[in-house]
Amino acid sequence: MGVLNIDGVSLSFGAERLLDGVTLTIEAGDRISLVGRNGTGKSSLLKLIHGDIAPDEGVIRHHKDLRIAYLPQDVPLEMSGSVIDTVETHAFKARHAKAHSEAQGHQVVGRILSELGVDPHADCATLSGGQKRRVLLAGALVHEPDVLLLDEPTNHLDIDSICWMETFIQRHVKTLLFVTHDRAFLRRIANRIVDLDRGKLADWACDYDTFLRRKADLLHDEAVGRAAFDKKLAKEEAWIRQGIKARRTRDEGRVRALVAMREERRVRRAQEGKARLQLQHGESSGRQVIRTKDLSFSYGDAPPLIQHFSARILRGDTIGVIGPNGSGKTTLLKLLTGSLTPTAGSVEQGTKLEIAYFDQHRAQLNQNETVAENAGHGMDSIMINGKSRHVISYLQDFLFTPDRAKAPISVLSGGERNRLLLAKLFAKPSNLLIMDEPTNDLDVETLELLEEQLTNYNGTVLMVSHDRAFLDNVVTSILVMQGDGTVQEYIGGYSDWLKTQRPAAPAPTKRTQPKSRTPAAFGFKQNRELNALPKKIEKLEVELEALHQKMAAPGYFRTPPAELAADRETETTLDGDIQAAYERWEVLEQLRDQG
Repeated sequence: MGVLNIDGVSLSFGAERLLDGVTLTIEAGDRISLVGRNGTGKSSLLKLIHGDIAPDEGVIRHHKDLRIAYLPQDVPLEMSGSVIDTVETHAFKARHAKAHSEAQGHQVVGRILSELGVDPHADCATLSGGQKRRVLLAGALVHEPDVLLLDEPTNHLDIDSICWMETFIQRHVKTLLFVTHDRAFLRRIANRIVDLDRGKLADWACDYDTFLRRKADLLHDEAVGRAAFDKKLAKEEAWIRQGIKARRTRDEGRVRALVAMREERRVRRAQEGKARLQLQHGESSGRQVIRTKDLSFSYGDAPPLIQHFSARILRGDTIGVIGPNGSGKTTLLKLLTGSLTPTAGSVEQGTKLEIAYFDQHRAQLNQNETVAENAGHGMDSIMINGKSRHVISYLQDFLFTPDRAKAPISVLSGGERNRLLLAKLFAKPSNLLIMDEPTNDLDVETLELLEEQLTNYNGTVLMVSHDRAFLDNVVTSILVMQGDGTVQEYIGGYSDWLKTQRPAAPAPTKRTQPKSRTPAAFGFKQNRELNALPKKIEKLEVELEALHQKMAAPGYFRTPPAELAADRETETTLDGDIQAAYERWEVLEQLRDQG
């Protein structure tokens, strides 16, 4: 028996079951990626496990003291108060929390916030989406959960934060069930894949790329089997329409078999179709799309977000913008499109530009309208590639059923909202696409279709994205915002840029033949060094113990962030020095014994 068992669980919203008698066992040490299309029930399954909702049927079993923590997909807009107060009081949702004294609790909170790089004194209301997500993660981790549930944990995080989270999870989280659209994150973290498809769970004991191949083979075999079944059913239906010539036992059995086949066909759930994304291409723009000269920008008296940025963007470029949260990526897009006026320098736009803008905050969606009203701007039909299409038919290309198209925006999942934004974006002819975090919440299949459309787009694309695989597959160059106002351009995708950041391997040096192969002798200097090592190690250990006592103090978590960082660096240095001293002691003793 695993740490948590899901047995025959069903859940329905409306007529169709999201979960249809699913079964799953989670073992200690599992890092499970839950995959599946948008709207199939992945988030609902996490909420069931956490206890936020109850199943219609079946049970979820685990030890009564099992600690489960949950990081939801959406960041609350109403977060306020200091980070430390938020984490200590109401930001976390762990069940059966690990008991701590007040002093121990403060120490755990301080340690986690320190590792997360979050200022405990900051006001949550002023934090970016990525920083708020770190606060929520701190709340999930503060009770040291046995099972951690993460729903799209990389949303709103910059690439550095995602890489940090990957390392943190690998080191500190033992058992994990997560949903993500980030393929690089999935490949690095998951040791098990669970696929939610048409209400059923399928467990795949393999890596993600192997899963994709095996799933494709399975769907092919399923299609072949269903085609053969439908052919036999059609033959039996033709036979029954001819009338049974005699009431023989064999014919009665055949009728019963036909009834069973009809029922099997009736309850069959077809695989959800693929989205049919199609960008509308506007007329060709001028060769020069945007040119900046010595561009600078700052908000009021704040430090400059962009300083002395000069660049030339040409027709057909596909440019990715990356950088830390708060470094000004969205601001740069607004400057380039004329939504903001530079503090200094200039932005010159080319001719014949037709701009389509994808907003990461989804402000283009009217919350008081239905899906169809948003897509059609209140009209029943829209022009697509010069032809009129009913808005309901058009939305089916983006996997919205007629009933879903008539639903209000409020009932849509995050992935569905992003698909609706894409539908609005693609309904407009353009030759310059501006996309701010277009990959958030999209399932992998839709992401791959979007990649294909952008790769074949004959216009110009500027996009902010934290999705490393998406950037590698689409962009031709990268603009890197350093966080100090500097913007640098690199040719290629994210992986190409990353290679330029790694220090070059030192050139091989010419090795000279030693005069003698005899090991160094143990002499006066080595003996003096050996005798001094015990006192040196003792001194280092006393310093380390004093530092640990300081870090364990109840009020330590309120230490300024700069001092917290310095203490962590000192701790690492002392650990290394002590280890090196012990290793040197061993070497010197071996030399002495050989002498």
